[in-house]
Amino acid sequence: MRRKFVNSPVMFALGMFAMMVPSQAFSAFYSYYYVEKLGLGVGLATLARTIYLIWDAVNNPMFGYLSDNTRTRWGRRKPWIYAAIPLFMAAFVMVFAPPGGLSGSSLFVWFLVALILFEGIATILWVNYGALFPELFRGDRLRAKASAIQQAFQIAAILIASVLTPILFAAIGFGKMALVFAAVFAVFMLLCMFSVKEREEEKGEAPLKLVHAFRETLKNKPFWIFNIANSFAQTVNGLLSSIIPFYGKYVLRITEAQVSILLASVFVSVIPLVAVWFWIVRKIGGVRGWRLSLAVYGLSVIPLWFAGSLGAGIAAGISAGFGLAGFLVTPPVVTGQIIDRDYEATGRRREGIYTAVGGFITRSSGLISAIAFWIVGMIFGYQSGDNPGPDPESTFRYLICVVPLLLLVVSFLISLLYKNTQKSG
Repeated sequence: MRRKFVNSPVMFALGMFAMMVPSQAFSAFYSYYYVEKLGLGVGLATLARTIYLIWDAVNNPMFGYLSDNTRTRWGRRKPWIYAAIPLFMAAFVMVFAPPGGLSGSSLFVWFLVALILFEGIATILWVNYGALFPELFRGDRLRAKASAIQQAFQIAAILIASVLTPILFAAIGFGKMALVFAAVFAVFMLLCMFSVKEREEEKGEAPLKLVHAFRETLKNKPFWIFNIANSFAQTVNGLLSSIIPFYGKYVLRITEAQVSILLASVFVSVIPLVAVWFWIVRKIGGVRGWRLSLAVYGLSVIPLWFAGSLGAGIAAGISAGFGLAGFLVTPPVVTGQIIDRDYEATGRRREGIYTAVGGFITRSSGLISAIAFWIVGMIFGYQSGDNPGPDPESTFRYLICVVPLLLLVVSFLISLLYKNTQKSG
């Protein structure tokens, strides 16, 4: 491979594209598929998510520790990613291809097992891919540039998955749709990995012992403040993508085909706006840019409350896209600063464990999202597509606007506790 492609931000971003195509199809439509189409109760869906998070609390940091302590001639991260590729493909297909005739407890068991397998294998991919970012790209400016490119690819993947998923499952069914996206994932993930060359100096470092490694991580106050703030904001990302199909049906009263247009309105606007946030980070720095993005994100979801038609929904979606763009670009820059500071304290590059523990904290946002869905559903009487209750419109109007706004207020207030002690690079 030509030298210019080695550790290129563009080639590295192909990995984000690869993982986000199936991940977005999963996050946006698994609830809709199991609750609305298959009739699984919201309470059982929430229980499955809770059980998964207990498992995730164990496997996430352990995968990070194992990754940091892997020493091979191919690197620390790449062997894990290569091994996970076929397993991720199989687990993704399993989510959307349950055997016919499942209902009640049997459907719940299938959903729970598929969820644990899919997100457990996804953890291996995200931890190792995420750990490569601060290792390959050093300094705020390069990280902001690489992050902006990465997020543009991420949004392109979100857009493609959001638009094509309802088209594909309407045409060929959920199972075959999953096969198509699994193949797309494999092609682009392999292209990404062929371009990555891990730094030679990282391979020879003596790893920290398990207890010492976790002690250093747990006592890192800026790390915890940053990730706890992000967990509330990340919940909003999950709510927007997963609630929009319900929002389109019950609030805007549009067809499933038009839901693709609505999803596109949110994500198309993000692609050019990541350049705006790259410029903002260069001007004011990573931490202040991150904090500003949380405030803007909160304001940007308000128009979703007032939409009552497809046109108004599109306009509100574009508004939300501006806030989303900022939150996608800025966190990797701050994460890189935290890891750099840890390297100064420990003499070890420990991207894996920080990516993993941070990933668990932010991924726990899925539980916040599920609980919010359950509570608001109970208040307004929504149980499932078979029993939507007397006021499903209010259910999803609150879930897509009021709940995200409150979560982002909390996120912004927590972000004020973060003290920036690192100069831009």
